[in-house]
Amino acid sequence: MLFRSKGARVGLITTQGFKQILHLARSQTPGPLAGWIIMIKPDPPALLSDTVEAVERMGPRGETVVPVDEKQVEGIIKELVDSGVESLTVGLINSFINNAHEKQIGDIVERLYPGFPVTLSSDVVPEFREYERTLTACMNSFVRPKVEEYVTNLDAELKKGGATCDVNILRSDAGLMTTREAGRNPIYGVLSGPSGGVAGALAVSTRAGYPNILTFDMGGTSTDVALCQNGEPTIGRDTSIGQFRLKVPSINVHTVGAGGGSIAHVPQLTRALRVGPQSAGAEPGPAAYGKGGTEPTVTDANVVVGHLPPRLLGGEMTLDVEASTKAVATIGEAIGLDTEAAAEGILAIVNENMAGALRLVSVQRGYDPRDFALVAFGGAGPLHANAVAELMGSFPVIVPPSPGLLCAIGDLVAEFRNEFARTIVTPMDDVKAEDVATVLDELAARTTEWMTSEGIEESGQRLTYLADMRYVLQGYEIPVPVSIDDVKAGRLDTLGDVFDAMHEQLYGFKMDDAPKEIVNLRCIGNGAVPTMQFPSAKPKKSGGKDAVVEEHEIVFEGKKVPTKIYDRSKLTPGARFDGPAIVTEFDSTTVVLPGYTAEMDEYYNILINPKA
Repeated sequence: MLFRSKGARVGLITTQGFKQILHLARSQTPGPLAGWIIMIKPDPPALLSDTVEAVERMGPRGETVVPVDEKQVEGIIKELVDSGVESLTVGLINSFINNAHEKQIGDIVERLYPGFPVTLSSDVVPEFREYERTLTACMNSFVRPKVEEYVTNLDAELKKGGATCDVNILRSDAGLMTTREAGRNPIYGVLSGPSGGVAGALAVSTRAGYPNILTFDMGGTSTDVALCQNGEPTIGRDTSIGQFRLKVPSINVHTVGAGGGSIAHVPQLTRALRVGPQSAGAEPGPAAYGKGGTEPTVTDANVVVGHLPPRLLGGEMTLDVEASTKAVATIGEAIGLDTEAAAEGILAIVNENMAGALRLVSVQRGYDPRDFALVAFGGAGPLHANAVAELMGSFPVIVPPSPGLLCAIGDLVAEFRNEFARTIVTPMDDVKAEDVATVLDELAARTTEWMTSEGIEESGQRLTYLADMRYVLQGYEIPVPVSIDDVKAGRLDTLGDVFDAMHEQLYGFKMDDAPKEIVNLRCIGNGAVPTMQFPSAKPKKSGGKDAVVEEHEIVFEGKKVPTKIYDRSKLTPGARFDGPAIVTEFDSTTVVLPGYTAEMDEYYNILINPKA
């Protein structure tokens, strides 16, 4: 299992008859052909030996069928804790409708073992689908003790050092949560790393006037991409961790094994050039780093074609051009090309791999990438962004200041965020607007209470509503925006129309006459944080001549082309210059290809567009 060596030993308390819930799981198996034969099924986070059944039963409408047998429950809790279990999960059938039994068992745990970590499935995922709900809660219990210890120690050490500010942790949906919440429900932050970059990219792009963007975060081993529309990221409710599907809200980020350290190789069987997913890592890293690396990487290919000048990090780092050339030459020898042609081939393949990832989050979800700008960040993103945008037709390319630090900026600008849900599973023909309004009002009250408890002023609180909808008998839902005013006015027909349109965009068809149903209702609360001040200046037209630090040559389509190298710190808003050009800064390098123009806007972003 993914975390097995680092997580806690989890005990699971479930309803009688459901002991095997984590082991039965779902029927999907990995492809391709005969995937079910070769599948190695991982152990779930709670082993069968640590799973016990409680005497209780909640009915499908939230009615108590069998009350909790407190004496029996006390016994199984003591048995689990005495056996060495480090964290408990309570996952009962139908608790998403009425969680009274889960709370009762949680209170028993607290009475017997005060402070013992216990996760209620209805707190983590208050929705139907008992397997996903129980699995997600168990995963939360698996990482909770260590995360709780970490954030507690972090708070204590910061206060000891004189810090007076509160510490917040980024969630997977690019919202913030307190350290208290992060310690109690760490599963909400399982994919917080990539979400920070998306939050930062949105802050930069919306300020610059581009609310529709594709994010392109390229690092040393992988590239993360996402699509954002109308200034908002696309949020999914399912997240894959290894072979497990967890029900936690997270930004729809797609990751591909392509980065600066990706190794180029030529398999003996096919004799066709491949790039990645193997990576040279940080140690020894690409040959250009001079740390003993000998395998040809994407970074080495960039050195050979001249996209990476010999001196980086403001002159603090000198690249080993000879070592890069020697490494890439091995690829050229294997496929019968000269070294420079081999380097261009490596870059062409890795760029296509990353463009493929961008197509997955755009074209395959019904969006035209030509309607989106491309925000490039990470250490290597600006290096490849122009070439990738050319493949996608996504312009302008936006390179923010300090692109290698944009994830950290995203952490600073992210708002507090949480969502509350209620499963109703009701056909549209049977649903009543007043009932929907009642549920949304209840969810809004809970959301507002949470934001107030986090110290968010009323003026900084914002509520939005969603309805998870599907055609009757369909297996998965689409989140549809809900207007609370329309609902309270008795207008629900618009929901069906919006759902049809979204279904057609995603899947290429709709079923006008098919009955629809509302599965879940959601209220999402966003709490504003103090506004971060970004530098800006009035643009003054210039050619950026004062920023040119040296002349250089790059290889472009087999020819060496004279290229100017610009120091980004000397470029001012309004500076405009044509490619080919290279812009260097401490944490990244931007390449402007021939046929393109770069311009610095008033917020110090570099905007790359095709030359008019």
